[in-house]
Amino acid sequence: MTGEHRHADTDCRPLIFELGDPEWSCTGTGVVPDSEEASIEELFPGMHRECPPNLPNVSELDIMRHYSRLAAVNFGVDTGMYPLGSCTMKYNPRLNEDVCRLPGFAGLHPYQPEATVQGVLELLAGLQAALIEITGLPAVSLQPSAGAHGEHTALLCIRAHHARNGDPRRRVLIPDTAHGTNPATVSLCGYETQTIPSDASGGVELAALRAALDEDVAAVMLTNPNTLGLFDLNIQEITTAVRACGAFSYCDGANLNAIMGISRPGDMGFDALHVNLHKTFATPHGGGGPGAGPVCVSEQLAPYLPGPVVQCGPDGFTLVKPADSIGRVRSFYGNVGVLIRAYAYILSSGGDGLRAVSEQAVLSANYLMARLRNAYALPYERTCMHEFVLSASRQKKANAVRALDIGKRLLDYGIHPPTVYFPLLVEEALMIEPTETEPLSSLDRFISVMMAIAEEAESDPDVPKNAPYTTVVRRLDEARAARELDLRWTSSDTTA
Repeated sequence: MTGEHRHADTDCRPLIFELGDPEWSCTGTGVVPDSEEASIEELFPGMHRECPPNLPNVSELDIMRHYSRLAAVNFGVDTGMYPLGSCTMKYNPRLNEDVCRLPGFAGLHPYQPEATVQGVLELLAGLQAALIEITGLPAVSLQPSAGAHGEHTALLCIRAHHARNGDPRRRVLIPDTAHGTNPATVSLCGYETQTIPSDASGGVELAALRAALDEDVAAVMLTNPNTLGLFDLNIQEITTAVRACGAFSYCDGANLNAIMGISRPGDMGFDALHVNLHKTFATPHGGGGPGAGPVCVSEQLAPYLPGPVVQCGPDGFTLVKPADSIGRVRSFYGNVGVLIRAYAYILSSGGDGLRAVSEQAVLSANYLMARLRNAYALPYERTCMHEFVLSASRQKKANAVRALDIGKRLLDYGIHPPTVYFPLLVEEALMIEPTETEPLSSLDRFISVMMAIAEEAESDPDVPKNAPYTTVVRRLDEARAARELDLRWTSSDTTA
């Protein structure tokens, strides 16, 4: 492909401190009241600097062009395919962005009296009802700010239930295909983690689970479909066994995009689930926010939900606190801007549309898997759901080309790498999720690029080993970056 070996040094961008001219400036001294002359000291008593700040000598035009160039360097789903397994990096429809910015929503303040925000409360009640229908669980809180926050909230509700019944249990069981946030949440809630292995088909090993279940187990946390992209064929046997010992079944809802409109976690026997609105309902994703991870629970856990929740009464919509609530887990009503976007996505899709989203996501993933299974190792010979896991073990064994190298090489073709080295039980894992938003042409291009990289790994392995070539920044020392994180440019000028 043209340009894939161009060295990044030919396209370096100067720092903003290297731009401009000493005569240029984009700073001002403020507005002088009543057009009277006044010094900085008079305008801002006690705030006058002895030395001027070390700011770049640039004009406003320099600044705009500099940051516009930097913005063009960013990679996102708007600019290229983003097959990041487990993350569901789907396109965010701009219609939803417009809706959440309507003056009737954007102009509200969370301290307004309930009587003056009936419109947004009605919307939140509608979103609650939609999530209840989609998940098959009868109660929901919209407060949690993200998926991991939702996990934490649900486990706190489970802990509160056991404590109220005088049954302080100590352990939570987690399959080895769990997301990394699951054991972290368990520890944060004061429980001990016990790992349950997978069977040959990629599901939970039933014998190991049954052996671990006893009266000391508070809950089982699992994902279905799991992080291998596989639907557990024994899910009802699992949740029945968990319930029989007085524990709760928690579903990590990160993979809801594979099953919404087709099957419901509540019908599978789960007692609690968090919903990643950014993964399933096309709200913004990445960069640390915004986010929202509503929690849906069974009737048994509903009294412990964080409050307030929205209810419709004789005088309109109001906010109420559940009877045995664990208390607030976030300020105000939750991340309302994200909630509005998600509800707009649900309404614009409709029930049949949500089902079609899942069906397309599953079809796209299976199409990629079928086309790539001969070029890379396929650990599990099963129909996948919305994502699947390949392995670069064949390339590593033959020519020491790793999953990391393949991911870096994809950058040269304008494709974001898939998730690598996760799940941990797959050697040299490449976790791929196309989402339903990618057209067939994008899928076919991804296939051709992955096939080309597999060929390079065999015929010229140094090419992927030294990739990327066309990115502004070449391959970093990732171990050092993790240990010596420094995101701030420091001037040698000590007067700054």
